[in-house]
Amino acid sequence: MPTGTPHDPAPGPRRGPGARLRPFDPAAPADLSGLYEVCLRTGFHGEDATGRYADPLLLGDVYAGPYAAHDPALVTVVDDGDGGSGGRVAGYVIGCADTLAFEQWAREHWWAGVRRRHRGFVAAGHEPTAMDTALLRSLDTPPGPRPHLLGRSGFPAHLHIDLLPRVQGRGLGRRLVEHLLVQLAGRGVPGVHLGVSTRNPGAVAFYRRLGFSELDGAEPGSGGLTMGLRLR
Repeated sequence: MPTGTPHDPAPGPRRGPGARLRPFDPAAPADLSGLYEVCLRTGFHGEDATGRYADPLLLGDVYAGPYAAHDPALVTVVDDGDGGSGGRVAGYVIGCADTLAFEQWAREHWWAGVRRRHRGFVAAGHEPTAMDTALLRSLDTPPGPRPHLLGRSGFPAHLHIDLLPRVQGRGLGRRLVEHLLVQLAGRGVPGVHLGVSTRNPGAVAFYRRLGFSELDGAEPGSGGLTMGLRLR
C-alpha cells in the first residue's frame, strides 16, 4: 500500500528539537538511503516491514526511489538531526503531479533496472519472500484509481508520506502534506489521490481531517482505500 504513517493527532503540534522540513537533496547519497530506510521501516500497514521482504531495497525501489529520480522537487523530508544509518531523514512526503506520465516514465526508465537488481540479489543466494514476489508482479499492473479519475479534470497527482515513530505526533505529517499540496496547486494540478490501507485507521482518519474523501477507485478486495482531494 503506497502511503504510510503520518499519525498526527488533532491537538496542537509539538516541535521536537531539531526536527525540520527541508527539500530532498538528490546529490546527497544519505538522503536517498534515508528515503529507503524510512520506506522499509513503515512499509507494513504503517509498521516496520524489516524482515518481511528478503530484499531490503525493494520497497524503496518501488515507493521512494523512482519519485526521487523522476521529480525530486516534489520530495520533502523531515530532518531531525539524528545522524543515524539513514542520514538524518526521519520522514518524507513524495509527490507525483501526473500519475499516468509517471507510470509511463517508470516503465521506460525504472522498472527494468529494479528487476535486474533484484535478479542479482536472488542470484547471490537470497531467497525472496512471497511479499517480494507479489510486489515485483505489481509493477506490471500498478494499483490505483481507474483511468477516468486520473485525467486533467480528475485527480492526476498522487502522494506517499511516511514518518518514523520518533517524529510522529508533532504535526509534521500535516505540514508535509500541506506543503506538497501548495506545490501541486502551483503547477495547476486539479486534484490529488493516495492509497491507504484499511488496516491503518489512524492514517485514514488523518487524511479525512485534511479534507480527503474516499474515491470509487480501489480494486475490490485490495484491503485499501483510494482517497482524493480537489485542489483550488
